Amino acid sequence: MADMLRMADIPLGYEHAMRDVIERHQVWAYLIAVVFGLSVDWTSSLGDSVPDYLIWGLLGVLLYATFTQTPLTHLSDMFRDRRFMGALLTGNFLVMPAITALLILALPDNDALKLGVLLVLLMPCTDWFVTFTHLGKGDSTRAIAATPVLLIAQLGLLPLYLWLFMGNQFDVNLELGRHLLPAFGGLIIVPLILAFLTEKWAENSRKAIGFIRFMGLMPVPLLTVVLFIISMTQVSQIDSTGSLIWPLMILFPAYLLAAALVGKALRRVFRLPVETGRTVIFSLGTRNSFVVLPLALSMPEAWAVAVVVIVVQSLLELFGMMLYLRWVPSRLLPDT
Repeated sequence: MADMLRMADIPLGYEHAMRDVIERHQVWAYLIAVVFGLSVDWTSSLGDSVPDYLIWGLLGVLLYATFTQTPLTHLSDMFRDRRFMGALLTGNFLVMPAITALLILALPDNDALKLGVLLVLLMPCTDWFVTFTHLGKGDSTRAIAATPVLLIAQLGLLPLYLWLFMGNQFDVNLELGRHLLPAFGGLIIVPLILAFLTEKWAENSRKAIGFIRFMGLMPVPLLTVVLFIISMTQVSQIDSTGSLIWPLMILFPAYLLAAALVGKALRRVFRLPVETGRTVIFSLGTRNSFVVLPLALSMPEAWAVAVVVIVVQSLLELFGMMLYLRWVPSRLLPDT
């Protein structure tokens, strides 16, 4: 993506300033959206009148906007840094899934709750991971380059993970085939292909470059609206699953602590520079909550708790990242 911007040779000061302001205040925007959405539905019945196609349409545009900020046309560049790539893939797709499998053992015996936790913790982030890496004094250039690899790897491995962790116990394979795969194709694969085509177009078009820059300002506002609508329509689920949600207040912070310690260990194993090690830590700590949100929303009513789990995780993660920004560069991996 940086190559595209250099090609156009267009001043970026205004776009950078706006994006920086939006991303620095995104935590409060999401929190206000959730609280306002809950309060609206608690005091009225507006949530019942929200059409499903509005949520699906917003999610589709949100994912497309996010994917256009991922350098999908430069996948081969990432594999040149083998040590960083090895640490990133080992942590995200071997170590942290194993830790997640252990964490869900402590959850109540509720299939939908465990599915929600697995969906959100098995998918490494590809958007605000870059933002927090930059703010946390990591290597944002490597973070940007890593995002397409992380995205494609997780989309390919998610069905395998669900089969390994839940398939034999809860017959998730049947649910996956009937509900998750159609949503996966329609709301993830289609925006992914469109984003790839847009980036190819931008290699030879200044208009396309400007359009991609504009879309770069959209993920946070769009996600804020999505969280508001989902919160407004999920009050009944929150009321009925309140006792199930409380264990998540321990589980998700425990995951964040484990991610930081694993990232520090991987930095030593793969002999990475300090900034690159911080990048690994922020990658392990951030999850792709809104990418798996459409998958959870596509499930039948019996699995609706998974949606609440994903919303709770995203909010706890954002506050956790605020702590990461202070702790990681100053205490956990300080400059040598």
